[in-house]
Amino acid sequence: MNADTIIINIGQLTTMQSRNQPKTGSQMKEVGLMKSAGIAIKDGRILDLGGAQEIAAKYSWLERIDAQGRILTPGFVDSHTHPVFVHTREDEFALRLAGKSYVEISQAGGGIRSSITATRAASVDQLVEYSLPRIKRMMALGTTTLEAKSGYGLDTKSELKQLQAIQRLNEVLPIDIVATFMGAHEFPPEYKDDHQGYIQLLINEMLPAVKDQGIAEFCDIFTEAHVYSISESRQVLQAAKELGFKLKMHADEIEAIGGAELAAELGCISADHLGAASDAGINALKTAGVIPTLLPATLFSLAAKKYARGREMIDGDLPVAIATDFNPGSCNCDSLPFTMSLACLNMGLTPLEALSAVTINAACALDQQKQVGSLEIGKQADIIFWDIPSLNFIPYHLGSSHIDRVFKNGKLIYKAQ
Repeated sequence: MNADTIIINIGQLTTMQSRNQPKTGSQMKEVGLMKSAGIAIKDGRILDLGGAQEIAAKYSWLERIDAQGRILTPGFVDSHTHPVFVHTREDEFALRLAGKSYVEISQAGGGIRSSITATRAASVDQLVEYSLPRIKRMMALGTTTLEAKSGYGLDTKSELKQLQAIQRLNEVLPIDIVATFMGAHEFPPEYKDDHQGYIQLLINEMLPAVKDQGIAEFCDIFTEAHVYSISESRQVLQAAKELGFKLKMHADEIEAIGGAELAAELGCISADHLGAASDAGINALKTAGVIPTLLPATLFSLAAKKYARGREMIDGDLPVAIATDFNPGSCNCDSLPFTMSLACLNMGLTPLEALSAVTINAACALDQQKQVGSLEIGKQADIIFWDIPSLNFIPYHLGSSHIDRVFKNGKLIYKAQ
């Protein structure tokens, strides 16, 4: 039989086999480990998995890769990011260290609003230029599938421009980038005192324009006491749902205002942040089958005194995912390995649970589980080669990368120097 590529002499192969379902409870520790393994790849997809000698004997190949005993995992899926922006906001980091809160900075004209002017002035080409090196760093840290949100333009022209930049990035980079429209990221200055006016713009102009251009799969909203209320969020998300968008929510990050319950009510694919989610909200997510996506690096960056209850969620059989929330303000973190460390240290996840949370469960949070998130026959050959002694080493090590190589669709996209 013919294969394009075979990989042999794999010390440990972590398949994350799940039959395209998210892992819950004790399943999150079951990583589908194979020793002395081999992989056959054809047309960018997994053709076969088995013992190294079996794979080598069974297939003829164009390329043979000796893994030299490395540990291999699926490529990482970062299911919540904001990487398309103009300038960073490190001065706000200094303000937070001086005692200002995230909400105080936002209400004083900082935060998301401070990114609007620069985004509106930038061209699509400039947004692509600024974003390319950021995403390439994420690729070097193992990310092979990425969600990217708009939300720094907050008018129709600028939101479409951001989404067009995301589309261009998906075309020029070798990874998969899933676009999310987030025009409801804040209220722009010109609508500061006219929330319903902006919501009507979102519903009647922006959402239909995005849908007509086919440049976003999801719609997201920042549901929080100082931004979009529950009733306002329901208006926007219901309109998006009727247009055929899949739904996500920034929910209950700072206060438990019922964001998780609304995510359950509307059938969101994921509810993200959840740092302050109530017991009722968490139970509603479980009942409705909504993926809780936790963002520990954001809470770490904001010097939060408490974190989302990841341990309780897993023990309650919720399929927890984790993501970086890479953005210019509250969390300038591009590293899923570091985010895994924070999830273990501050949310109570085990290393293997954290690995499930950035692979198959994160893929489910993007509705991409049939393509990515695990190494199974028929799925994309998205693979990380690790120069480490065990899987526990990934979150244990802090501050530098032990990734040797990253493959996307069976092609090398990163190699350590």
